[in-house]
Amino acid sequence: MQTLAGKKILLGIGGGIAAYKCADLTRRLIERGAEVQVVMTKAAKEFITPLTMQAVSGKPVSDSLLDPAAEASMGHIELAKWADLILIAPATADLIARIASGMGNDLLTTLVLASDAPIAVSPAMNQQMYRNQATQENIATLQRRGMHIWGPASGEQACGDIGPGRMLEPMQLVEECEQFWADKPLKGLSVLITAGPTRESIDPVRYISNHSSGKMGFALAQAAVQLGASTNLVAGPVSLDTPVGANRIDVASALEMYNTVMQYAPSHDIFISCAAVADYRPESIAEQKIKKKDGNEHMTITMVKNPDIVASVANMTDARPYTVGFAAETQDVAHYARSKLSNKNLDMICANDVSIEGQGFNSNNNAVTLYWKEGEQSLTLASKQKIAQQILMCIAEKISS
Repeated sequence: MQTLAGKKILLGIGGGIAAYKCADLTRRLIERGAEVQVVMTKAAKEFITPLTMQAVSGKPVSDSLLDPAAEASMGHIELAKWADLILIAPATADLIARIASGMGNDLLTTLVLASDAPIAVSPAMNQQMYRNQATQENIATLQRRGMHIWGPASGEQACGDIGPGRMLEPMQLVEECEQFWADKPLKGLSVLITAGPTRESIDPVRYISNHSSGKMGFALAQAAVQLGASTNLVAGPVSLDTPVGANRIDVASALEMYNTVMQYAPSHDIFISCAAVADYRPESIAEQKIKKKDGNEHMTITMVKNPDIVASVANMTDARPYTVGFAAETQDVAHYARSKLSNKNLDMICANDVSIEGQGFNSNNNAVTLYWKEGEQSLTLASKQKIAQQILMCIAEKISS
């Protein structure tokens, strides 16, 4: 499908190990109708050859600011004017720093300065380099200037470390390009999303929680940003990077999440309750650590009910947002989902069977069925990012109809 037909993409390749993926990235972009021209830094040529990139792109590769033949006709200016999008992948810490500083000491950084085309940057580096304050400040600088930051992903790295800093996979970058030019059905709307578990303290060192990873809620926040929404994410205790473009508010307990949501909800158009909120909390929290007592084989904790966040929002009488809930079930999914839809006065509910291995809690994939008063729609097993986009597209359709 020619989803990028007629689009001119200037691919700037930095000097990172992930440069080897750029041959596949170029091929995938061209398959979807894009015209791709490649610019490489000197360091990039140590990881993948210009000949390889010329073969897959079908065009000569540019790699020098001081090429007499090209510069006789001001080639770097022509390239800067040609592009509909400049995609820099991989964007190393060094390359990001040079762009943030406004340097133009090679062809790629000069093109960034000389072009008025939108620029997307896909970071790729060691996890510690990515987390370094200087790198984070440089990325924030690029964002303030209107550049798009695509990634990074987290996982095992070439150096053996595990953490954020992996360049997005070629197909993920292709999808980012497609989303960049896609319609923004949520543009002008504001979305409030809850994600992750809550922690209900027993004493200063112990708490009750659940297995929610927060991945689905964070995927929804990223998708909402991509679809044009102003996005606030209320996150329980999770170790996930904040989706680029979303505003994150961290909370711990169900009461903290409730108070935050009720403060923010009236100023939003859409509320999605994706967090796995504890239904009950200890009636009292011990001031000191509870000690184990010899001969006492049991401990009794009196629990009290937490406020129902999604129902509270759904039953607001003033400035009520379009309200979407989640139902993580292990049996009779359709029955329980439709009951919650009705009993809580929701506009839509997303139900999934968390008893099925490979989807739901702690998984990167999910499969859900969306229910609303007039019908339902099943979303088959896919990445949580794709499921999130499908959910939000369905919400956008319902709001506009």
